[in-house]
Amino acid sequence: LGGDASKIEVCVYQFVTLVRGGEPVKMSTRKATYVTLDDLVDEVGPDVVRFFFLMLSPGTHLNFDLDLAREAGEKNPVFYLQYAHARIRSIERKAEEVGVAVTDDPDWSLLTHDSELALMKELLRLPEQIASAAEAFEPHRLANGLRDVATAFNQFYRDCHILGEAGDLAAARLALARAARTVLANGLAVLGIDAPEQM
Repeated sequence: LGGDASKIEVCVYQFVTLVRGGEPVKMSTRKATYVTLDDLVDEVGPDVVRFFFLMLSPGTHLNFDLDLAREAGEKNPVFYLQYAHARIRSIERKAEEVGVAVTDDPDWSLLTHDSELALMKELLRLPEQIASAAEAFEPHRLANGLRDVATAFNQFYRDCHILGEAGDLAAARLALARAARTVLANGLAVLGIDAPEQM
């Protein structure tokens, strides 16, 4: 195409097996029984297809579980991330309704709970994860990092109330939740996956 071929590196993925009901989907080019990528996208959606391919190293064999891909629950890694983002947006809307002040300069020193600290540490890892994923041509590093952020957020959400707390503490926790939403949204955008406002 006239470009500099030395700037192109081709990443070859390992074999992909489609699994339905715990059994491999049988395909044969000779018998013209096969599933195209377009068919897969039509069945489970582009976000799920993209994430399932990106969540493992290109050198790892992928068992693409169609039942899991269609599941709207925590076992589905795409749903897990998107739901965490949507949950934070819901918290932000409720906080606005009850008048929890949003500030650009919260008192971070109020955040001392183990779950708050664990979430902050996960959020701070994003730039490094993006850089290492890009340098090594391994987007699964970012995908796995985002799952760690969603898990840390869910633990924070379980352990640390935002609404109903004192003003400064509520504002600081809301700011931390907003930071988690920003990291999830940015990470999903890098992977080409939607970050829904509600689910």
